[in-house]
Amino acid sequence: MRLSKSALSAAIGLGLATATLGVSPASAVPDAPTSAATPAYISYEKSGENAAANKAFFEAVQKSVAKKLAANPGAQAVTVTYSAAGAPTFKAQIDRSTQIWNSSVQNVQLQEGSNPDFDYREGNDPRGSYASTDGHGKGYIFIDYTQAQEYDSTRITAHETGHVLGLPDHYEGPCSELMSGGGPGPSCTNPNPDANEKAKVEQLWQNGLVKGLGKAA
Repeated sequence: MRLSKSALSAAIGLGLATATLGVSPASAVPDAPTSAATPAYISYEKSGENAAANKAFFEAVQKSVAKKLAANPGAQAVTVTYSAAGAPTFKAQIDRSTQIWNSSVQNVQLQEGSNPDFDYREGNDPRGSYASTDGHGKGYIFIDYTQAQEYDSTRITAHETGHVLGLPDHYEGPCSELMSGGGPGPSCTNPNPDANEKAKVEQLWQNGLVKGLGKAA
């Protein structure tokens, strides 16, 4: 089923309102997107605004984690804590993404829990899914309903979680690169980082996030 332009606009407005209120029931997921929505995703994903938002997001997560490590210098591993309460529709995909990353790297691990370093949210946004900050030093991942119907939703959550760990977008890459995101097209369903992406994450989080601890001091 295709939505008319006016119906799609109404659905987007409703989705943004629900996301703002923090209520995102599965029944709010709209029908499949119109083809006109796809260029908007691509345009935003490749924009400088998105790159800056990804950078700010990673820095916010690092600072949050570093403060916890500074308060507990005896910690043996770096743990990034998240909340999935704001994205109940994608809970299974978030859990799967966490498993994928935790089995792929050793220097940092993801864990759902209280006092999170970042959270997942869901709703409708013409920019698609993205990672950003709330303006108050906290990071969040937004998962867009419409994009998640066109692209593999587990690849989306795993890709956006890659930003949590410091990886930038690389849309020119092949499907085997997780951070190529939507670049290879909707047919790409790979949710796993490749060897280079794993190595980069290990490098960024090695030695107990020493750089992050310096910022928190």
